[in-house]
Amino acid sequence: MANILVVDDKDSMRNMLTETLKEEGYLVDSAVDGRRALELVRNKSYDLILTDMRMPDIDGLEVLSSVREIDNEVSIIVMTAYGTIEDAVTAMKEGAYDFITKPLDTEHLCVLIDRALENRRLVAETTLLRKEILGGQEFSDIIGQNEKMVEICGLITKVAKSDASVLIQGESGTGKELFARALHGLSHRKDGPYIPINCAAIPDTLLENELFGSEEGAFTGAVRKMGKFEIANTGTVFLDEIGDMNYALQAKLLRVLQQKNFDRLGGTKPIDVDIRIIAASNMNIPELVKEKKFREDLYYRLSVFPLTIPPLRERNDDIKLLSDFFINKFCRELKKEPKTLSRDAISLLEKYHWPGNVRELENTIERACILSEGKKLTPEHLAIRIRRDDEIQLREGAGLKEIGAHAQMVAEKGTIIRVLKETRGNKRKASRILKIDYTTLFDKIKKYEIEKAISEN
Repeated sequence: MANILVVDDKDSMRNMLTETLKEEGYLVDSAVDGRRALELVRNKSYDLILTDMRMPDIDGLEVLSSVREIDNEVSIIVMTAYGTIEDAVTAMKEGAYDFITKPLDTEHLCVLIDRALENRRLVAETTLLRKEILGGQEFSDIIGQNEKMVEICGLITKVAKSDASVLIQGESGTGKELFARALHGLSHRKDGPYIPINCAAIPDTLLENELFGSEEGAFTGAVRKMGKFEIANTGTVFLDEIGDMNYALQAKLLRVLQQKNFDRLGGTKPIDVDIRIIAASNMNIPELVKEKKFREDLYYRLSVFPLTIPPLRERNDDIKLLSDFFINKFCRELKKEPKTLSRDAISLLEKYHWPGNVRELENTIERACILSEGKKLTPEHLAIRIRRDDEIQLREGAGLKEIGAHAQMVAEKGTIIRVLKETRGNKRKASRILKIDYTTLFDKIKKYEIEKAISEN
């Protein structure tokens, strides 16, 4: 049962929240101001703190920073009036889990609290697993506090202990190989070879030779050569962009998975191998199966344990964290003084759609570090254009996937605004009309800044 601390200087609000949360089954303490709240935190461990932003003496931002010094793991949700939303956003950047505006929707608040507590549990679980397994070294290159990323890290620590084949799916630039390397590093094969192969970068005729090797005379100019599968014995083979592998070669890969052996090109003697195969693709493999471009039996063999890495646009809370990581990296490499992002630059980065995902963000930050001569990275240093309506402009040469995602965003935002106006702001009724659950609607309202858009119209 979670311990929650409610901090609000208004008696009626504090008492209402305390009773509501107790009815939900939580253990609840309350504090009339920030000073009393800090006294309680010093003497008791809380899972979540719900604090008002504007209070006499010590405000919500000071409570946040002081609590972080005492207990860095507690989740904090900030309550704010519409006039102090900018402060609440600042609080989130300082480490608050989220904020909620007054007047409060208690159903929304309870959903938010459930999420915050679940996120805290996942973070704690993954942190523990990281400490137990190699001190977390294998996750050192995976930057993120988003709950989906935390959940994936937890799943990886579990599946790494087995020899199950893993299929990692996700858009280009999401960092699929980082997760493949983590899987290898956390497995009992960590002392064996890790062999990455990009199936899309090698022509079909050469890929077969690369994977299986050849005997002398197998084809014109062929010499006896060990293939990557043979070299990787006792280790892991990472087949990136597996969706680009031709149909005939897929059959040979299936044999490796089923029988644990293969023949070199021109060879007659099967070679036994003990390897684990991790595959990755930015394509929709089930769709390729339907189109008869990918073997169904191979798909099921590869996807014993499927993982989907979320695109950066679904990890908005990681953008600042990733940006700071890349800034530090490139400032060291370029031998420049440490830099920070201006508030406007952060806002711009968080609004952009990121069709190229983390790879595009990394390139954007590198360019900004090269251009900037001062201590601040500003919007002028970022190669991102914004339209007058404050939405992100699609880049020249945008692909169909990017165009489709942008069109979907525009259509969803417009439809939600229309339905909310029709229901006079009744979100539960709107969610029924839109045929999505209540939580999903809140996510989209926040993502598309719909309440702000409605208030401006």
